Amino acid sequence: MSAKYIFVTGGVTSSLGKGIIAASLAKLLQARGYSVTIQKLDPYINVDPGTLNPYEHGECYVTEDGAETDLDLGHYERFLNTPTSQANNVTTGKIYQHVINQERQGAFLGKTVQVIPHITDEIKRRIKLLGETGQFEIIITEIGGTVGDIESLPYIEAVRQLKWELKEEDALVIHLTLLPYLNSSKELKTKPTQHSVKMLLESGVQPDILVCRTEHSISKEMRKKIALFCNVDSNAVIEALDVPTIYDVPLMMLKEKLDKTVLSKMKLSTKNEPDLESWKNFLVRHKNPKHEVRIGLVGKYVELPDAYKSIIEAFIHAGATNEARVRLQYIHSELIADDNVAQKLGDLDGILVAPGFGDRGIEGKITAIKYARENQVPFFGICLGMQMAVIEFARNVIGWKDAHSTEMNAKTKHPVIDMMPDQKKITAKGGTMRLGAYVCELNKESKAYKAYGSSKVTERHRHRFEFNNKFLADFEQAGLVVSGTNPDTKLAEIVELKNHPYFLAVQFHPEYRSTVLNPHPLFIRFVKAAVAFSQS
Repeated sequence: MSAKYIFVTGGVTSSLGKGIIAASLAKLLQARGYSVTIQKLDPYINVDPGTLNPYEHGECYVTEDGAETDLDLGHYERFLNTPTSQANNVTTGKIYQHVINQERQGAFLGKTVQVIPHITDEIKRRIKLLGETGQFEIIITEIGGTVGDIESLPYIEAVRQLKWELKEEDALVIHLTLLPYLNSSKELKTKPTQHSVKMLLESGVQPDILVCRTEHSISKEMRKKIALFCNVDSNAVIEALDVPTIYDVPLMMLKEKLDKTVLSKMKLSTKNEPDLESWKNFLVRHKNPKHEVRIGLVGKYVELPDAYKSIIEAFIHAGATNEARVRLQYIHSELIADDNVAQKLGDLDGILVAPGFGDRGIEGKITAIKYARENQVPFFGICLGMQMAVIEFARNVIGWKDAHSTEMNAKTKHPVIDMMPDQKKITAKGGTMRLGAYVCELNKESKAYKAYGSSKVTERHRHRFEFNNKFLADFEQAGLVVSGTNPDTKLAEIVELKNHPYFLAVQFHPEYRSTVLNPHPLFIRFVKAAVAFSQS
């Protein structure tokens, strides 16, 4: 059977939750036994989000094979519990880069290269790549932006062409819109949805299903009205009410029969009822915690929580496992100093020092780590958080007051964090870090080993600088041990502090691997330590 394609577009306003609707539908189809994957088409001209400021775009998510991608791919993996890849995130930058490279090589034989057909052909090729692997029965493609955006037009045109090229039951369009509620007249308004669909029709695309974001339930009469004006069946008008968590959305879509409507239109069987027992069990634990802990997320980008999206979700997964509600307190590292650290961190049950780049706010991170170390507060450092833990220990325990990372101070006499040799010759910024999954071997006496229950694990990376092994003996003698190493390069992956209830930091990004059905063991152990600290 050839793969079937579902396209998810958005209208009226951005941030309606196309990614969550796509992931929820995929979860329901997967729970019915279908093999499903989701890809994101992003209209921006950056080749990938790797060079984008987190304030601009939220976190940059990294796949197993080292692709720097949009944060929506994190949602896809957390919902489906299956890895994505380079092929799951396509940007306008990648499309144009490929077409221009082809043109330079003479691949078009002197033809004028145009948006139609050359750009749209490349978009269609990328959409169909996942379908041609034979691994998936259904490919869901989320198109970034909103209908009417200039930069989205080539993608909408590619969808129009594909709907024309494929059999009617092999391609389907779901359009997500907003039904705003006017408080003055106490009513939902359908006109923005009508205009959004009209704009999509002007591009030659008729949506098959409408998913309407709304704060209030849609009446039967309103569903009929929307269906009539937008040329869809009444049962294809789906209500998407606001819910307490994103993890409620699959169950809401199940209640609205989104999956049945999709399968019916694609002429696929609906005989297998979706198996969502594990998902429901997670929600029960998440919503009925027995404990509550306050964990400080110390970072540079805390004004935009989406910059730490995977970390936030990993705490939700680990919290449910521990039957604990994790109350995150976002603390800007630039605002932490020796004279206020106790005031800012004193009521916390755990401290996580987050990833980041550059020297802004790093002294605050170091001060926070010192506080956690000296006051026996459970501590977890990720990427830059691990590097700062190494620097703090070097300065305040070993006594090397000038200890630093060469990222911030190239002239330090104690470069305890240094750039990898193979990175020193690289000048380009995009896609040139240590990216993707690498093996880590664990010391069997370590907290990390107890958490994982395995001596060999694989974790995803996104960084240039590393622990400097030149100083390894000094650290271990003073009590900071390397408990996880890369077997090939011998680079440090995990450091732990002896004589501390829970002080662990990692060079990789464990948050990328945490899913609803497989919460990350390091987050589970950290939350468990925070619960114990709160009760001590």
